[in-house]
Amino acid sequence: MFAPALALLLLGAARTAAEPEPEVTSSSAPSGYTPEAESSSPFRVSGYVDVGFAKAQGRGSSFHPDDTRVPADYGADAFAPAVNSRGEVASLDAGGRFVNGFLPRTVDIGGHASFLLNTASLDLFYEPASAPVLVFARAQFLPRFEKGSGGTRLLLQQAFGRVTPFSGHELTISVGRFDSVVGIEYLENESPLRTGITPSLMARYTTGHQLGVKSFYRRQLPSLSSAVSLNVAVTNGSSRVESLQTADLSLTGLPFVSARLGYELQLLRLQMKLGLSGQTGARNDQNDAHVHQTQLGADARLTAGWFSLAAEYVRGRDEAGSAPGKHTGVGDFFYASGFAVDGFYGTLALAVPVQAEALRTTTVYGRYDRRAAEFQGFGGILTSRYTVGTRLDFWSVLSIKAEYLFNRENAGAPRVDNDVFTASAIYVF
Repeated sequence: MFAPALALLLLGAARTAAEPEPEVTSSSAPSGYTPEAESSSPFRVSGYVDVGFAKAQGRGSSFHPDDTRVPADYGADAFAPAVNSRGEVASLDAGGRFVNGFLPRTVDIGGHASFLLNTASLDLFYEPASAPVLVFARAQFLPRFEKGSGGTRLLLQQAFGRVTPFSGHELTISVGRFDSVVGIEYLENESPLRTGITPSLMARYTTGHQLGVKSFYRRQLPSLSSAVSLNVAVTNGSSRVESLQTADLSLTGLPFVSARLGYELQLLRLQMKLGLSGQTGARNDQNDAHVHQTQLGADARLTAGWFSLAAEYVRGRDEAGSAPGKHTGVGDFFYASGFAVDGFYGTLALAVPVQAEALRTTTVYGRYDRRAAEFQGFGGILTSRYTVGTRLDFWSVLSIKAEYLFNRENAGAPRVDNDVFTASAIYVF
């Protein structure tokens, strides 16, 4: 285990006082990162810059050099050595073996220590006073090294319009590209909002962006200090991340349906939130409308004083795509194999307010992840991860984080040196 001197300078972490929960508020702010803006103009601009540092063990990938099975990505968890809040990994080096494309994006640093410009994000709002309408777009610049050349990827992560048709009712309708409605981890997609740095092992199934229409309704129950909510979306595809399934168009012509039913208990010293999620439709990584994908999930959050607990369970099942030559896949997928996954994560955090001029909050946190997955005809793998970290919040514009990921191959895959130390400085504006 390595512990560079930089880690000592970045010890500490802090969770912001208010969790970003778009379905809990009646404002017209969009899902995701929405800093306060003091302006009477209908136009607003905000954003953040995330600068990171990471060092992974070994070659920075989950592929063992002596494992000759192919496809290589069927016998290892390529998403495990994550280095930033986007879930990008240190390396995808499979030793020259064939991979079928079930892979995350990578910063390609291998086992070398490196500074990284993870994200430069810009949010644009238009919210006229004369109409209950919000127009929102988020553009993100992602400088990445490409062998043989340098390049910056520009991602239009979200772009949607939202209307609140009835005054006094928490009902909104959004059309465009927006956050997932499944589970809770999508609420921390943006690095200023995430307690730590890296997503969970299950984030790849719930934190993607979807293109279509969604509706959110929330009903207050004041006599019970409670509220219930329903979030429903009809989109091109599922909530999986873009490297696994595209959201930009429907490859089958059939809609994909997602929903979450939520319950909230709001007491003076205790807040509890529970949710059940589900989604179903044709797989959007192949062209056969008869090949289905289903996913179920449950989530829970508890906040009491300085302590917070969040947990989520996900179960997914994919039918096998048609044989090559009849219907082709997308991107680098050669075959849409049958797939099953079950997994969960749990996060415990202690956020301590600090009465100092600059430092506002200090947080320490830990997370445990466990994932069991199997591609049809290949045999299952069981992986887990322990994550520990700290965060410091300065003023209201700077967060400094540091965390260590202990990745483990429990069954079905050889042990690999792919633990990760990662750190991040996030400036918001």
